[in-house]
Amino acid sequence: MRSARPSQNERARQLRREGTSAQARLWSRLRARRLNDFKFVRQENIGAYYVDFVCRDQKLIVEVDGATHSTTRERANDESREAWLVKHGFRVLRVTNADVFENVDGVCETILNALNATAQAPSPRKRGEGGGEGDPEIGLADSARIHPDDQD
Repeated sequence: MRSARPSQNERARQLRREGTSAQARLWSRLRARRLNDFKFVRQENIGAYYVDFVCRDQKLIVEVDGATHSTTRERANDESREAWLVKHGFRVLRVTNADVFENVDGVCETILNALNATAQAPSPRKRGEGGGEGDPEIGLADSARIHPDDQD
């Protein structure tokens, strides 16, 4: 069971209330296990960060990026944040507001492909079994960044 963190819970509630219209549109497709019964939560606190959406079981984070992710500094912050999340076993899928508004079905298909790839992957090796890439405790390679354009 997750521990109570009142200040973090209140911040997450605030972020949910103030979410963008692109986030609301995508949430309508992800909530209540609507995407092939995968459970997503929104504005989840992970470490020092809040992520837009996460499927905890598959450790997949979906970030919806708007214009605020366009400057060099903002991109550097995103890269640092993403590196921390990947280091802790998460995969990060980034989509733009335009992706969500212009092709929400394609965004959902991309998310589903990423989820299915994880669900069908062999179990991670236990420490000491060797032969894998990335952190042996989590069984994920360091290069876990996904973008909708990368899908077939």
